[in-house]
Order: sequence, then structure tokens, then C-alpha cells
Amino acid sequence: MVQYPSFIPVFIFIFGACIGSFLNVVIFRLPAGQSIVSPGSHCPKCKKAIPFYLNIPIMSYIMLGGKCRFCRTPISMRYPAVEALTGLISLLIFFKFGITPETGFWIIFASALITVSFIDLDHQIIPDVISLPGIAIFASSIFVIPGMTLTKSVSGILTGGGILYAVALTYYFLKKVQGMGGGDIKLLAMIGAATGVKGVLFTLFTGSLLGTLGGIISLLPRKGGASQTRIPFGPFLSAGALIYLLWGEFIIQWYFNLLVHA
Repeated sequence: MVQYPSFIPVFIFIFGACIGSFLNVVIFRLPAGQSIVSPGSHCPKCKKAIPFYLNIPIMSYIMLGGKCRFCRTPISMRYPAVEALTGLISLLIFFKFGITPETGFWIIFASALITVSFIDLDHQIIPDVISLPGIAIFASSIFVIPGMTLTKSVSGILTGGGILYAVALTYYFLKKVQGMGGGDIKLLAMIGAATGVKGVLFTLFTGSLLGTLGGIISLLPRKGGASQTRIPFGPFLSAGALIYLLWGEFIIQWYFNLLVHA
């Protein structure tokens, strides 16, 4: 195992947190049809521009006590959470792949998954502007990921999109209502472009398992007796893909060893 200087992991986490800061902009502005480039970062309440020295990922939130410096409006905990999550996932990717082109590729892939997950949580949509170009972009895995071929990538795209399309079509045929959005279909096709058929199947199984658990939790009564039963599937697919990326081979090997010795 290659030993890197101790500052490298710190740099990777900070780098990932900075990406997360940008993802916050995309998550907030893209569904609203706003530019993700201009204007610069500003308070959505008082519209005051945020100086660069108050726009430090995670740290600024802590230093400001979770409130805008100018109007003292509370800042959502979502912002530092996305920054920390992106930093942590970037760090885990670095620990697995080291300083290689794979690390850069997978950090971009993870960033796309984080973005669509939070947009899906907020609006129950997965923007085509991310998933459709993502299919083409992450098909470049054939140039970056060892062992990935054009056949594997195309098969992953067709399997990812095809399985969920068949499920959606069957559900509509039986129930006469839409049971799955097209965004989920395109998202799994995008995941397939990067991970191939094996990644698609693992993602779908793991995402379905996590989604089932999430659905059970959502059925629990909330304060006042109400319950929330409609939950988006995109975040669970994204979680399944990230689990595959980081620990998939180990989990698959463990599972088959368990079957052999059962």
C-alpha cells in the first residue's frame, strides 16, 4: 500500500468540501431555473453578497453560529452537511484508489449522485440536465477504470435503463398510474455507464433494500398523527451506487462465501 504524506488526506477532504459548497449552489439554483454561475454566493433572505472569507466550507457555518452575518437569518444545516458529506466521500474514494485518475473520475461521479439525491429529496425530480449528459460523461469510464470496456459500459446503460423502464411499464399496465419517474430510469442508466451490469444489479438490490427500510420508517406516525409515505427513489439508488463503489466487491465476495459455506 502506498504511503502518502499526512497532509494529502486533509487536502482531499478540504477539496471535497469545496466541491460540496458548489454542489449546494447547484442543488438550490438548478431546480429554480437560476444560473449556477452568477450572481455569486449571497444570502437568499437579505440578498447580501457573501464575502470570500465568510464562504469557507463548514468553518463559516460554525463561525457564524449558523446565521447570516448581515440579517441573522438561520442558515440551513443542509449546507455544511452537504460539504462534509462530499468531503468524507472524496476521502473514502482517495483511501481506496489513491492518487490516480480513478479517484478524480469517482469524485465527479459521487458529486453527481449527491446533487441528484438532494434535488430529488427536495423536489422529487432528477434533472435531465444532470442524468442525460452524465450517461455520456461516465461512459468515459472505459478510458479511466481498469477492466471497464465499451461493451460493459453500454451493457450497464441498457440494463440500468431497461430494468427500471420495464418495472415502470409493468406497474403502469397493472395500476394504470405512474409508479416510477423517468428520472430514476435515466439515473440508473448513468450509474450503469460508470459501473457496468454488475454495478447496476448491486445498486438496484441495495437501493431497493434501503428504500424499503426508508419506506417503513416513513410510515411511522409523525407528530400530530400524520405520516409521509411518498419518498423519492433517487437517493437510495445513489447510496447503493456509492456502497458498490467503495465496498461492493468485498460485500459480493462475502455474500458468495456465505452461500458456499451455508
